[in-house]
Amino acid sequence: MELRGRTAIVTGAGHRVGRALAIALGRRGMRVVVHYNSTADGAHETLRAIEAAGGQGVTVGADLTNVGEIPRVIDAALTHFGAIDVLVNSAAIMVRLPFGDVQPEQWDQTIDLNLRAPFFLTQAAAPHLRTAKGVVVNIADLAAFETWPGYIPHGISKSGVVYITRALAAVLAPDVRVAAIAPGTVLLPEGWSEADAKRLRQTTPLAREGSPEDVARTMLFILDSDYLTGETIIVDGGRHVRR
Repeated sequence: MELRGRTAIVTGAGHRVGRALAIALGRRGMRVVVHYNSTADGAHETLRAIEAAGGQGVTVGADLTNVGEIPRVIDAALTHFGAIDVLVNSAAIMVRLPFGDVQPEQWDQTIDLNLRAPFFLTQAAAPHLRTAKGVVVNIADLAAFETWPGYIPHGISKSGVVYITRALAAVLAPDVRVAAIAPGTVLLPEGWSEADAKRLRQTTPLAREGSPEDVARTMLFILDSDYLTGETIIVDGGRHVRR
């Protein structure tokens, strides 16, 4: 896909990995809809970085746990740029919730943002993506392939992202490609310590942490790979093959 001049929506683009993804698309000359919920200042910083890199953009705020706010994101792309060529479902939360402490409200919040929102965003964008012969990139997680007892709702939500990636790749073919990225340690979860980081490095075959830019490069690979669909690419420094 030739990206220059095309339009992308990136959810959760006000900080962390979402910001890196949005800026990477801006560097490729895309027009980027920078979605945020509670990080308005961060979204505006992302937009400035996109413009400095040679792209264009607009910010839009929406609580994606409320399906009724999803049209606001779609409308921002169509109103400002007239098309949707790429949808990057990056918005997510990762909260440590030991089994005995999980409350229904916490369960719903995780599933609603991490899994339900990408499904209904893709559903809403699908007619426009079909017209554009576009691409959906979902951000999953290594938790979809491993067992993390302290993060059961998170792992379930990300396993669901892997499933809907396969399912929607079949449903939307041949017009739209759908793929996912499952990052490992590219940013520490909030509240983790340097001791946690050291332990992760020591148990990662490549013996280092990754970065959001590693995820962004994989996203660009997916967008450039016109014969790739239905796959989830693990970007974790080899943690899923560690002994």
